[in-house]
Amino acid sequence: MSLPAKAEVFSDSAGVARAAAEALVAVCAQAKGERITVALSGGSTPKLLYALLAGPEFVTRLPWPRIHWFFGDDRVVAWDDPASNVRMAAEAFGPDAPIPPENLHRIDPAGGAEAAAAAYARTLAAASGAERPDPAAPFFDLVLLGLGEDGHTASLFPGTAALTVRDAWTAAVPVPGMAPRVPRVTLTFPALAASRLVLFLVTGAGKQDPLRRLAAGEDLPSRHVTSAGEVRWFLDAAAAGR
Repeated sequence: MSLPAKAEVFSDSAGVARAAAEALVAVCAQAKGERITVALSGGSTPKLLYALLAGPEFVTRLPWPRIHWFFGDDRVVAWDDPASNVRMAAEAFGPDAPIPPENLHRIDPAGGAEAAAAAYARTLAAASGAERPDPAAPFFDLVLLGLGEDGHTASLFPGTAALTVRDAWTAAVPVPGMAPRVPRVTLTFPALAASRLVLFLVTGAGKQDPLRRLAAGEDLPSRHVTSAGEVRWFLDAAAAGR
């Protein structure tokens, strides 16, 4: 089966998570500024990654005070809701992860999707110094993404207005394409493009179909992700059909 450009295949999801952890270590080593910016993803493999980063193998290899963690998307629910990416990340990193509280930039669900998207756009504008994302001046050192079985990534679902946003950091997604069908906030394509590295983490046999459709040239949302630097894909053998 055809795979995306710059795809690497690992035996299982644990191998994908470990490779992603090594990629983050490399990003941190290469970062020239005082601050390192990472956009987190939801999903089972990122959950493995976050636990690995805070575990004994990697915790001493990261410059935690320099890393600022953002979210590529989240559901508009309370932070302690089981559907929240904030809760998932917090539980995966664990209570002992050395993340300074001011370095974790959560999407505030107060006021609903539109208000949450606007508030997070202000957070990103303040952090980046730019009112709008500019791929020519990348803000994110690393963006982590997944691939949905319908071809979505972050909360950029097929047929939603968020796909057309070109002049803002964020977009509200009032009716997402998958359960739980609660409103979401997502980074936009220009925000994802304002990055030095985009890393797709794709695992499980259920991802073979969207990968085939991408290879066939179908116009899926994930097809439109670009980066000022590079886009890489870490797949497990099940997703790659091996």
